[in-house]
Amino acid sequence: MNYVRVHLLYIRDYSGGIVILKCDNKLTIILRVVGNTSTVMKRFAKPGFYIYTLFLATFMIAACSSNGIERSGNAQTSLEAVDNDIKNIVLQIDKIGESLDKLTNPRQADVRQAYDQYSENVLSIEKLENDFQKHVEEMETNNEIYLSEWKKNSNEYDNPEIQRLSVERYEIVSRAFNKISENNVGINDAFKTYVSDVIEIETFISNDLTNRGIESISPISKEAVHNGKNLKNALLNLQSAIEEARAEMIQGEISMN
Repeated sequence: MNYVRVHLLYIRDYSGGIVILKCDNKLTIILRVVGNTSTVMKRFAKPGFYIYTLFLATFMIAACSSNGIERSGNAQTSLEAVDNDIKNIVLQIDKIGESLDKLTNPRQADVRQAYDQYSENVLSIEKLENDFQKHVEEMETNNEIYLSEWKKNSNEYDNPEIQRLSVERYEIVSRAFNKISENNVGINDAFKTYVSDVIEIETFISNDLTNRGIESISPISKEAVHNGKNLKNALLNLQSAIEEARAEMIQGEISMN
C-alpha cells in the first residue's frame, strides 16, 4: 500500500483565487480560478469541478508515488543481481577447486588438458568478481537511498495507526538491510585475494607445466582451495541475508514514501 499525502489549498487574491495541489515530494500544480468569492464557491460546488479535481488528485498521487516505487524497484533489482551473482560464483568456486585438485593430482595423466580446464575456470571467476564488485556497490547505494528517503517521510502521517505501521515496517526492512551489510564485511577483500591467488597459480603452472613444478605449488594450491571454501560459506551467508530482505520486500506491504 502506498501512502501519499496530497495537500489542497485555496488562496484568495484580487481576481478570484488560486487552487494549489501539492504532495510531499514538492511536486505542485497551481490552478487559477477567476471570479469573486461567490462565483468561485459555486464552481467548487459543480460536479464537473469535483471530477476535474479528483482527476488531478489521482495524477498527483501517481506522480508522488513514482519516486518511492522507483527507489523500491531499484533496491529490489540490485538485491536480485547480487543474489544471482552469488549463485554463479559459488558454482565457479566449486569448479575451480575440482579442476585445481585434478591438475595437482600426482596421478594426473593429461596434465595439459587439466591445466586448460583450470585456466578456463579462472577466466570465468575473474569476470564474475568484476560483476560482483559492481553490483554490490549498486546494491549498497540503492539500499541506502531507499531507506533514507523512507525514514525522511516516516514521521509525516496524521493517522497514528498508519504512523505506527510505517515505523514498524521501516524497522523490519532496515534490520534486514543491516544484516546484509554485516554479512558483506570482508567479502570483497577475500574475493579479490582469492582471485589473485588462483590467477597467480595459473601463471606459475603455465611457466612450469612439469611434475616437479606442479608438485612445488601444490601446498599453495591446497590453501587456495581451502580459502575458496571459506569464501563460498561467507557468500552463502550473504545470500541468505539478501534473500531474507527480498522476502520482506516481496511479501510485505511496504509503505513506499
